[in-house]
Amino acid sequence: MDQQYDGTSRRRILQAGALGAGAALIPGVAAAGPSGSTISSAGATGGRGAAPDNPRFTLAVVPDTQYLFDLDRGDSAPLTASFQYLVKNRGVENLAFTAHLGDIVENAQASEFAQADPVFGVLDRARLPYSVLAGNHDIDASKDDQRGDSPYLHVFGPRRFRRMSTYGGSTPDGYNSYHVFRAGGRQWLLLAMDWRPSDAGFAWARRVIADHPRLPVILTTHDLVYADAGDPVAKFSDHGNRVWEQLVKDNDQIFLTLNGHYWPSGRVVRQNAAGHDVHLHITNYQDRYYGGSGMIRLYHFDLARNVIDVETLSPWILAQDPARRSLLAEDEIELTDDTNRFSVPIDFAQRFAGFAPVPVRPARPASKLVIPGTVAYWRFDGPVQSRVTDHSGRGNHLTTAYLPGSPSDSLRASDEFHPEQPGHASWLFAGGKKPARGGYLATAADAALNRHTFRGGYTIEAFVKLLDDGADHSWMGLLSRMGTGTDVGKTGSDPSEPVVNLGFSGGRQVQWAVYPLDRNDTFTNWGHEQVAGTWFHLAVVNDGRHTTLYVDSSPLLRNPATRSNGLATANLPWLLGANHYDNTIEQAFAGHIGELRIVERALQPQEFLTA
Repeated sequence: MDQQYDGTSRRRILQAGALGAGAALIPGVAAAGPSGSTISSAGATGGRGAAPDNPRFTLAVVPDTQYLFDLDRGDSAPLTASFQYLVKNRGVENLAFTAHLGDIVENAQASEFAQADPVFGVLDRARLPYSVLAGNHDIDASKDDQRGDSPYLHVFGPRRFRRMSTYGGSTPDGYNSYHVFRAGGRQWLLLAMDWRPSDAGFAWARRVIADHPRLPVILTTHDLVYADAGDPVAKFSDHGNRVWEQLVKDNDQIFLTLNGHYWPSGRVVRQNAAGHDVHLHITNYQDRYYGGSGMIRLYHFDLARNVIDVETLSPWILAQDPARRSLLAEDEIELTDDTNRFSVPIDFAQRFAGFAPVPVRPARPASKLVIPGTVAYWRFDGPVQSRVTDHSGRGNHLTTAYLPGSPSDSLRASDEFHPEQPGHASWLFAGGKKPARGGYLATAADAALNRHTFRGGYTIEAFVKLLDDGADHSWMGLLSRMGTGTDVGKTGSDPSEPVVNLGFSGGRQVQWAVYPLDRNDTFTNWGHEQVAGTWFHLAVVNDGRHTTLYVDSSPLLRNPATRSNGLATANLPWLLGANHYDNTIEQAFAGHIGELRIVERALQPQEFLTA
């Protein structure tokens, strides 16, 4: 494309290398940058192949390279450096695929394609999968994909890709193709569409999508959206409107589109016919120094964090000796403005639910969860009733109770549950304070659990979702044991505190505060702030010496190194959904509780309820 650049200023990033001071690389994982995106390492060895089940992976995007292959005026070095960089760092970046967005060459001449051919051979030899498509400078732009033979097809036609593991096929004309690659534990479909697909080309693309009904689709093409100078919000071109109407709007599987052709860069989000977001991105740097300096975009998908972090850099300039790097080159190492370095939040499971719903783990009977050492196991997968059965067989049943003046619906059955939870339901505890209110549960006065001291260790685990962020619920208890420090002969700390309390601070930090058998003071583990409205699995594990808090099977930080053994007891009931001070219940819990299990030994994370 031949469009003028407006000269908008850019921030510089001064780098002596690819990683900033103090950065470190974990094998197989890229270091995190200041905006949350990953920063590449030119000096790191990538290894062979990607890790297809790692939830973090990278899609590399190569926009218009036409000025690098312009008769006798170009220079293949920048793109060669970019491809060598991708090969070298494929393991560090967990690089799954590379997509070129068209306008490989400037004049559609066979001599230019002959120059580009060996450069793409860098990827071929490394068996790094990639796609290409024809831009308007690669072919006769006055015709659609029925234009017939061309020098482009001789070099970048279907024959080039037939041995590639990701290659799925092409249209009979050879100008449209698709690839299927595995990354993030699932398969992805990438369409590489011609500069001007015919109606037959669009029909072919729709059939390809229909033949892969559960795959999310990334559409790459040359002309779709553009952005005006000074306004990075992208708009449809005339042809882009046709692409939207014929292919994107009614195909919910297409969630991301990538195109070149225009500059400056930009992006926009549009809703498709299903009411779901489609992210449309334009990226092209041919107007910048040295024909774009082989600039590439790295789309870092993170399915665990539900985000795509995007960075834009020139490996060719990055590899140059900083002492010999020109002033113009220095400004092009990496583009850090908001248009070229950004994050795209996507709840992948929710976005793909319409065509690829995440299977819910089947419910498991309570008997399957009664492992050796289980002393109590309560599930809230039925209607609210006066007694909750202890499925351990130890007879530690719970009885419902209500603080004075509490409404009758302070305890409510709910069909909400954690996706890994064995029981597919929960109870909503609508407690609070000022005044103290809500419902809770308690073991019987003669329950065997009341006498347990857990000298050999213990594990307490639960599925929980906190109700909200309100101060009305600060310092609420999830599980506690009646009886105070005074009741068990302890004089340290505040003897009016419970002998056992698992609760949440005013900042929703998990707190495990107990009087161990072998200490006169309370012993406290702290967690981090939990997000209200989000299910999590919580576990407290003591091996007879040390106690560790876990959230979603991940060990937390603030676990004391001091040894502690067992739990003090005044032989009084346990409370679920409430805490107390000086044996007076102060408030009830606010949130959902799915189930809670107590085992008289230390479990490993793989033994938790999520296993």
